[in-house]
Amino acid sequence: MVFLDRGTLPVAMRTPALPLQWREHESTPPERLLECLEDAEVAITNKVPLRAVSLAHLPKLKLIAVAATGTNNVDLDYCRAHGIAVCNVSGYSTHSVAEHTFALLLALRRQIPGYHADILAGAWQRSEHFALLNHPMNDLHGGILGIFGFGDIGKAVARIAEAFGMKVLVAERKNAPTIRAGRVPFEQMLAEADVVTLHCPLTPETTSLIAEPELRIMKSSAILLNVARGGVVDEAALAQALREGCIAAAGVDVLTNEPPRSGNPLLEMAGPNCIITPHVAWASQQSLVRLAEEVVCNIEAFYAGKSRNRIV
Repeated sequence: MVFLDRGTLPVAMRTPALPLQWREHESTPPERLLECLEDAEVAITNKVPLRAVSLAHLPKLKLIAVAATGTNNVDLDYCRAHGIAVCNVSGYSTHSVAEHTFALLLALRRQIPGYHADILAGAWQRSEHFALLNHPMNDLHGGILGIFGFGDIGKAVARIAEAFGMKVLVAERKNAPTIRAGRVPFEQMLAEADVVTLHCPLTPETTSLIAEPELRIMKSSAILLNVARGGVVDEAALAQALREGCIAAAGVDVLTNEPPRSGNPLLEMAGPNCIITPHVAWASQQSLVRLAEEVVCNIEAFYAGKSRNRIV
């Protein structure tokens, strides 16, 4: 059993109760992938890609245990055709992502980055008044939160929003021919929401879901939150929208390329009205512990002949 990128799960992890040797690597570069998996029956990966060109050279491989929910880094068609089982972990980070969504929202809505910068610069210390009021703040209560992606995380976000006294609009799929009960057309959500938050997977249909046309539909006072996947938003268009004041602010936990070694248009906008966190919404300590245990349980279940969280 080989964990290819153990560094992505920095919590204690028990070894599966199986008569197999456990090996782990902090990370695995592409050129070392076959070497690391040469004798492996089980490959554990969070983000290391396992494509057909590599899997074809690993005849001993029986199981790929994905230490995440998304499986787009695994060639599922090849695995299906060659009898390699694939399992993932879902639902482990629902509360973490929902809470992080509101951490970003509250920081932006209450102007916390701007006021914190003022404190560091000594502005309050020099003030003639007891309060520094140079960044207009807004309540969540009474505002409208638009949600795109209404799975477990989207539903958790909706519950928190309602507890704050917000009205929730759940958007239908973009260009959908019919509108399901309890949902509103995508463009209506964009036009009416004070906050738009994204909680959908990255698919061909959601790639660049929010681009220049969608940003121009939104209110100039609106906030966009992306804790889904970087490619769901046209990042150059969002940076331009922030620069022009087309929307008020953005909170982003994901970028198209991670880490952004070659830069990203949004990095240039990072500041009081553009908060960027490094893909950590999922990673509360509680979520990490749940994820680690689920990965081990998936492996043990496979060798016990049970189907647990199987994708293939």
